[in-house]
Amino acid sequence: MITAHGLGRRYGRQWIFRGLSHAFAPGTATAILGPNGSGKSTLLTILAGQLLPTEGEVLYELSGRPLPVADVPRQLAFCAPYLELPEDFTLLELLDFHVRLRPLRAGLTTAGLVDILYLQKARHQAIRTFSSGMKQRLKLGLALYAAAPLLLLDEPTTNLDAQGAAWYQQHLAEARGPARTVIISSNVPAEYATCEAVVRITDFQK
Repeated sequence: MITAHGLGRRYGRQWIFRGLSHAFAPGTATAILGPNGSGKSTLLTILAGQLLPTEGEVLYELSGRPLPVADVPRQLAFCAPYLELPEDFTLLELLDFHVRLRPLRAGLTTAGLVDILYLQKARHQAIRTFSSGMKQRLKLGLALYAAAPLLLLDEPTTNLDAQGAAWYQQHLAEARGPARTVIISSNVPAEYATCEAVVRITDFQK
């Protein structure tokens, strides 16, 4: 559970947004909407506990108990186009390294995730040789299938073609659950079509 109370963030004298309050509940998916440059990614980064708001606060709960912000990264799976992958690793090396830090959902192996990603032929290929679409699908797979109760997605279909976007929609549906809080930052309707709640960041801009 994430509860935002009166959130505001400014750079210099310019407020990006102000007075934003919302409860992000487990079992629901919330879309953060707004045009490019409106502050969607900034809000997502604040909710991830990686950036302090200028005013207001974010409270976290896990299984009904308060969760310190310092512990949020251990409960978080985050996918964004600006997050980098270790380019010198092969796919299998990356997966083996990644699952030590963020285990996969119960019953799923790294070999199974490779199959889900349709990257069987690239198992021993260096990440730097992947196309932008392959990299984005990999980032999404690592986030969607992580054993983490909080899932944050920033513009998830960036660099994906129509087939890749359909793959995203299918696996987002499979990755959701009653104990998982999903937040999607987007301005592409197909990315957030199944979200039950919406936060329009332009509603909080002065």
